[in-house]
Amino acid sequence: MMQPAPLGTQLREWRSRRRMSQMDLALDTEMSTRHLSFIETGRSKPSAQMLQRIADRLEVPHRARNALLLAAGYAPDYQERPLDSPEMAGVRAIVEHVLKGHEPYPALAVDRHWNLVAANGAIAILTAQVAPALLAPPVNVLRIALHPEGLAPQIVNYGEWRAHILERIDVQIATSADTGLIALRDELAGYAVQSDDHSAEHRDSHASSIAVPLILDTDAGRISFVSTVTIFGTPVDITLSELAIEAFFPADAESAALLARLANRTPSPSGEGSETYELVR
Repeated sequence: MMQPAPLGTQLREWRSRRRMSQMDLALDTEMSTRHLSFIETGRSKPSAQMLQRIADRLEVPHRARNALLLAAGYAPDYQERPLDSPEMAGVRAIVEHVLKGHEPYPALAVDRHWNLVAANGAIAILTAQVAPALLAPPVNVLRIALHPEGLAPQIVNYGEWRAHILERIDVQIATSADTGLIALRDELAGYAVQSDDHSAEHRDSHASSIAVPLILDTDAGRISFVSTVTIFGTPVDITLSELAIEAFFPADAESAALLARLANRTPSPSGEGSETYELVR
């Protein structure tokens, strides 16, 4: 296992990311600037409680907080339990209930790197024309969204959607400093942009919208989606803190009618409606 960077180095990096001076952080955490300076240079060791106070002010994610605690010589505060563990049975039930309840519209759950954890049966609308290789585990939903063999050829406003996705991942990187997200962002940005993209005209028509739509040309017709992202409130487990559910809604009446027709004519193997994909890890 790689040793965490020294505590002072980590604190300076997080302070820099949050654009805070030593004085600002010291005042907000009710300590002297001298004491904070000593902590950052390794001349003083903070208590675990003080370290948590600093992490709170810097909005350090749970995974990174454990690295701070380990670097200071303390045990990590946050556990990381796999979703298929018995302790997470209640969480799995909640996620499956939310995904199933969103049908006939697509919904999926992802981890911190946007790898698919679970999805409802309606997700087939989005994956019907995706290359099988992109659907082999681990399935990355952002890779599917922008890859030339994924959804990209179907996305009418590809440039607009691409910019939206890259902006979302940039925000996550700024918040978490996650190296896996940085590598994923570099990969996504390297995909060729379609020459027949019509994003500019769609961007003009969406200028007053409250969300960036995903406009797809499917075998059944054109469908416009908007999406929402749900996270768990006040989680104390790393896995749970990094779990997100993205739910897609029809952006207009025509899309809603088409999705309803597709749901009515597409029975599941059980004949009782769409199935929820099993939670994976």
